[in-house]
Amino acid sequence: LMLASVASFLLSPNVQAQETAPDLLVKNVTNEVLDIIRKDKDIKAGSTKRAIELVDQKVLPHFNFSRMTALAVGKDWRQATPEQQKALTEAFKELLVRTYSNALIAYKNETVDYRPFKMQAGETDVTVRTQIHQPGAKQPITLDYSLEKTAKGWKVYDVVVAGVSLVTNYRSSFATEIRNGGVDGLVKTLQAKNKSLEASAK
Repeated sequence: LMLASVASFLLSPNVQAQETAPDLLVKNVTNEVLDIIRKDKDIKAGSTKRAIELVDQKVLPHFNFSRMTALAVGKDWRQATPEQQKALTEAFKELLVRTYSNALIAYKNETVDYRPFKMQAGETDVTVRTQIHQPGAKQPITLDYSLEKTAKGWKVYDVVVAGVSLVTNYRSSFATEIRNGGVDGLVKTLQAKNKSLEASAK
């Protein structure tokens, strides 16, 4: 979960995604989110509710949660019914939203460095690379975004922190849950985790 927490410095500009290059999308959104975090008194005071609102408004529109969930579930995704896939996606999305919101609350003046970006004409799958600089830390944390071009603009489908993929980080634990209790078992586990996070939130 620490992995997903670090991955919270994310996307969300007011400009239309389909009109924005992927690197500018990441930069605009990250800057906007960080600016809000620095100024929002409720988030500074630890309000999970306000942080979740920020994630809903600024982050969710720029993610392809269906693909993220499919990648995290792996080969078992094809065995799930459409209803199970929908339930998995909703539960996984809620888990990530709550994890992201907790990371926003934990923000401690980190800064972001945007690495050089090149994209070939016609490319529909790209990586935008950034580095997170933490006060007092000697080395920055690499934070890379995998984006795909869709009919609704560029969408993030994975986040790679220090070389580790967010979606594949969940894959082994998801596979274990499915082996033990089937797809429905994984859904129930995720839902229980979300309820636990909700109960502990301010």
